[in-house]
Amino acid sequence: MSYETVSVIGLGYIGLPTAAMFASRKKKVIGVDVSQHAVDTINQGKIHIVEPDLDMLVSAAVQQGYLKAVTTPEPADAFLIAVPTPFKPCKEGEVPEPDLSYIHAAAEAIAPVLKKGDLVILESTSPVGATEQMAEWLAKYREDLTFPQQVGEVADVNVAHCPERVLPGKVVTELVQNDRVIGGISKRCSERSVELYKTFVMGECVVTNARTAEMAKLTENASRDVQIAFANELSIICDDLDISVWELISLANRHPRVNILQPGPGVGGHCIAVDPWFIVSKTPDKAKLIHTARNVNDSKPSWVVDKVKIAVAEFLNLNPTKTIKDITITCYGLAFKADIDDLRESPALEIAKIIANEHAGEVTAIEPNVDSIDVDNIRLVTIDESLSKTDIHVLLVEHQQFKKIKIQDQFVIDTKGIW
Repeated sequence: MSYETVSVIGLGYIGLPTAAMFASRKKKVIGVDVSQHAVDTINQGKIHIVEPDLDMLVSAAVQQGYLKAVTTPEPADAFLIAVPTPFKPCKEGEVPEPDLSYIHAAAEAIAPVLKKGDLVILESTSPVGATEQMAEWLAKYREDLTFPQQVGEVADVNVAHCPERVLPGKVVTELVQNDRVIGGISKRCSERSVELYKTFVMGECVVTNARTAEMAKLTENASRDVQIAFANELSIICDDLDISVWELISLANRHPRVNILQPGPGVGGHCIAVDPWFIVSKTPDKAKLIHTARNVNDSKPSWVVDKVKIAVAEFLNLNPTKTIKDITITCYGLAFKADIDDLRESPALEIAKIIANEHAGEVTAIEPNVDSIDVDNIRLVTIDESLSKTDIHVLLVEHQQFKKIKIQDQFVIDTKGIW
């Protein structure tokens, strides 16, 4: 059957571009979000996030009547759930447990408007078994309908998992071009999901089961996390041995079968810094390498903060008339990666917060992709102000604006190797 109306639950960094993409193909799209601000902004033809080219897509879709945003789900033919999957609070040293409450809430919200023939797809990156759990929640709320875990191919409502695999800053392009992994609870669920995504996906839609699709996304990001952990550990070793890690990696990568990634201040974002924990939480006794890589990357911000403290001590040693209160530290970049505004799980933001909390002098930050931050003791400044007033420069994110400047001061901590 064709899909005349598509509903996207969660209008964030993945949900809104996905909704806009369907709308650009002349599908009627109903976007749902709990944020009234997001809903109002979208209905004005504007966007509440930073993503290249997305503003034009949303503006055109709203003006042409193909996209609208609401706070309460309405009937549709297909429902795509793209809500957060964070972790429950835990003590230091404990393995965090995934929090599926947002998925549960989304299932509960769409259940009243489901009808026979509908398709429900979970796009949120999730621990193995989450799609099946969502299907059970839907069945609980709609006992008058049948679901694939109950009757297989003849279910009234089909359910599948299709994880997003796009790069912030290139979401619009990669949604179209990238292959999609589609895991239905039944064969029919997968077939109908492929039909839906082929509305705009030019890449291949590869079919598997729901559990394997969930694990595929986790595996992709856990693999990256392990590779980054190797680079981050190298950077710490090289610092101790007085070796340039950037030169070392460049030389090692001349080997035809070696491709070491670049180190940084840690690992952030809603994928690589989070997804490996879904694997560890399910199999804590088996995922030893993945767990170790997570610990390495999570400890890197503390190492950067220690480097800043050493720089402060050296500055005072060279300037005996100064006190700590006289020292201004500037953090360059707060986002979790270059040239975006996303601060989620950002090691740069974590480092800046720790410095601001522990340093007695002024702490400023430059983040060209946001207008304001709600962080105590940190003042946003311009590059020009920083260059004239900063004593210790801490480069945390390789934004394009930072690559164009030269820091002549003695006290520079460059965690990305661009200076």
